[in-house]
This record gives sequence, structure tokens and C-alpha cells, in this order.
Amino acid sequence: MRRRPQPGPSQADPSAQFRSLNATLLFCPNCKEATPARERLLLVLPSGNKYEYVCSYCGTSTGEKIDQDHQAPTLIIP
Repeated sequence: MRRRPQPGPSQADPSAQFRSLNATLLFCPNCKEATPARERLLLVLPSGNKYEYVCSYCGTSTGEKIDQDHQAPTLIIP
């Protein structure tokens, strides 16, 4: 009888692996097919960073995401 593997420290919280997802292929309305997507940083916000996904072939915007930052923002005074 085979035993199921015990979850290690990295699998203790199953939702932790889905906290930050990056798209590799997104549908491009200009190319009319799923194309590789590049992630471009748009804004740095106190709540997290806002990214835009663009088509690697034509540069059309195909989506966006806000990466929720759980750390307190750091104020840098020059």
C-alpha cells in the first residue's frame, strides 16, 4: 500500500502558490489568436504595483493586473 506524500513546508498553505500568477499566453484582439504576453510595469501604488500585459508580436494591450503588496510602503526622503 502506497502512502500519500506528506505536505512539506512549501505546501502547508495550498493557496500560497496562487498568490502571484503571471500570464504567458493571452488572446490578442489584433492578432486574433493567443500570443506570448510581456508584463510591463505601469504604476507603483501604495497598495501594490499595476502591470499591463502586451502582445509580444504587435504590442497591443491584452490585460492588466495589480500585484497586492502586503508590506507597508517605505518612504524614501532624499
